[in-house]
Amino acid sequence: MAPAPARWDLAVVGAGPAGAATALGALHADPGLRVVLLDRADFPRDKACGDGVGPHVLDLLAEVGVTGLVDDRVPVDRLRLGRGGLVAERRTARPAWVVPRRILDARLVDAAVAAGARLLRHRVRELRQHADAVVLDGEVSAAVVVGADGAHSVVRRALGRPRGPVALALRGYAPVAPGRRGAQIIEFGTRNQPSYAWSFDRGDGLANVGYGEFLHPDRPAPTRAHLLERLEALLPGATGGGRHWIGHHLPLSTARRRLPAGRVLLAGDAACLVNPLTGEGIHCAVATGIAAGRATAAALREGRPDRAGERYARATRRSLPPHLRHTALAARLARSPRLVEAGLRASAADQRVFDDLVELGLAWGRLTPTVALGLGRALLTPARPTGRPQEPA
Repeated sequence: MAPAPARWDLAVVGAGPAGAATALGALHADPGLRVVLLDRADFPRDKACGDGVGPHVLDLLAEVGVTGLVDDRVPVDRLRLGRGGLVAERRTARPAWVVPRRILDARLVDAAVAAGARLLRHRVRELRQHADAVVLDGEVSAAVVVGADGAHSVVRRALGRPRGPVALALRGYAPVAPGRRGAQIIEFGTRNQPSYAWSFDRGDGLANVGYGEFLHPDRPAPTRAHLLERLEALLPGATGGGRHWIGHHLPLSTARRRLPAGRVLLAGDAACLVNPLTGEGIHCAVATGIAAGRATAAALREGRPDRAGERYARATRRSLPPHLRHTALAARLARSPRLVEAGLRASAADQRVFDDLVELGLAWGRLTPTVALGLGRALLTPARPTGRPQEPA
């Protein structure tokens, strides 16, 4: 007879930011919970990402007792947005940090373990729901399971939930090119909209550089050579000396994305909650992870683990659905070069527009009246030539 599966209160599949945040949220609410983090990799490990950590992420982590996470990293408070010669460059309301995921994820896992979680190396392949538990691979049984296993989530597939729209990006690390030190730089593309290249200074002589674009069903997925070519075309010199190139899929959120009910929850990329305007995913991963952990703790305290998903949806109702509607609309608008350029001119002219667009791209921001008014003014104002030649379409 096979041994009975090990029993836990909460099993979290995936120990990236969403998974670690789930464990932290649950254990901060109830330190006595039996929580296991399951991941197929040992930590530290690399992960393809833009590495940007906004201040909102640190605010959320402080709520569950995690502080000092980036104290040894260099803050970046300058953001430059551009397209075809138009540039909007300003200081952000609060700085961000560029922290390689090899470092960030290991620190978050350490924090979760210190809070009481158990970390096990295990690649989950199968999920079965029973009346009183969820069993993973016949080996791990839990009252509640949270899928935080990324773009290709096994848990999401087990629930029969579709992935939806996807972008593809290529990331590497390269010496910071002249003129790009101390800044996060985004250059919007003029082909295959929406698309953009980036260079985010890590503060140690290297930058996280990359290029990503939306995948359309009516054309082939871009090759690695194409992604590198577009990065170099949009940000000349960005690829020089580049190493550790990794491609990755970004499961983009939509206005209709709904969280599952019951005892199996999804967080972060597994829930397809990557911002479709910017590709940012760490904030949403941490925010939804903490919310899922807290909801699980509350449901277990009530003796109704089957209501964890319901509690999770209720806890995120005020912030998540409105944000998804606004980012979905903004992503559609961003397919218009005229509107992208109007946004850049409005941001260059008004700090408030710039700040509101940063909130929309990095946290729970929305399309505010200030942004709408700024776009309207920019659309009615003739564009001024910048003297920089526009990239061929």
